[in-house]
Amino acid sequence: MTTTPDAFDHDAALKACARGDRQALRRLYDQEAPRLLGVAMRIVRDRARAEDVLQDAFVSIWSKAASFDAARGSGRGWMYTIVRHQALDTVRGGARDIAVGEEALEAIEAAGAGGDSVFEAFALREDLGRLRECLARLDTAKRNSILYAYVDGFSHSEIAERLKSPLGTVKAWIKRGLGALKECMV
Repeated sequence: MTTTPDAFDHDAALKACARGDRQALRRLYDQEAPRLLGVAMRIVRDRARAEDVLQDAFVSIWSKAASFDAARGSGRGWMYTIVRHQALDTVRGGARDIAVGEEALEAIEAAGAGGDSVFEAFALREDLGRLRECLARLDTAKRNSILYAYVDGFSHSEIAERLKSPLGTVKAWIKRGLGALKECMV
């Protein structure tokens, strides 16, 4: 069963992963996998490829957990960044096989086993409905900038070109828009 993202301590779970705690990886997977799969699907637009992205991302999360630095940002955000980059690499043809040790593979497989998929699907639908409402409250430029970046996977410069706006303006729209979304989603 998943808890609300705010109630779950992603940072502590990542630190436990860095110490080799497989149950911490399982908790991270249970907490975020449905939403991370959604992020990957929006970028790669294919469920099988998105599942591969998620698998590779959790391998990276497990193997790079020691490099997570809470001073640079939240654990949850760090995980979403890994999934987003993995998905963008896949779309851009930069996908590559990740060498996985036997221990890492076992930990990932254990984290993916089981789960209450009906509850997870319900929670995902609820979050997406709230997100849709919050996106609708943003002005068009901020909303489009965020959607181009996080749904379509465009870089800031690609968004600036598409919206015919200065790069700095696009970056500001995304930053302010994400701030407004964060406040709205709470």
